[in-house]
Amino acid sequence: MAIEIERKFLVMNDGFKKESVKEMRITQGYLSSVPERTVRVRIKGKKGFMTIKGMGGESGASRFEWEKEISVKDTKDLLKLCEPGIIDKTRYNVKSGKHTFEVDEFYGENDGLTVAEVELLSEDENFDKPDWLGKEVTGDVRYYNSMLMKNPFSTWEN
Repeated sequence: MAIEIERKFLVMNDGFKKESVKEMRITQGYLSSVPERTVRVRIKGKKGFMTIKGMGGESGASRFEWEKEISVKDTKDLLKLCEPGIIDKTRYNVKSGKHTFEVDEFYGENDGLTVAEVELLSEDENFDKPDWLGKEVTGDVRYYNSMLMKNPFSTWEN
């Protein structure tokens, strides 16, 4: 099993869209969303995936992740078994220096929320920060997709 190291940020404006090199619609649900392990199924473009993630470390930047491509038909069937609250978003890939940010623009009950993640080789690796990058929210569980399906952004008090 691999360890995923990523940092997450709010996005301040839509300047990332003109820098995007790829965009893809994603629909995902959770078969299990307990903190110790999340089991996610998603349709990403024209492919289906199942992902299992372990609990995050102290900083929230590192956690175990296992992912396997599965058929879209199986993914659609599994989405019917998921906990309530499907996540719907468009993911934009934006290059910045030697890294690529994945910027997720959410729809539905999470409309108005846009977050960016960057995968790193170590928790303290340096990276170029684009001017549209806002406050860091790494480790803030409210921004985990598994929590956004339970407690959508539209229900938060500002």
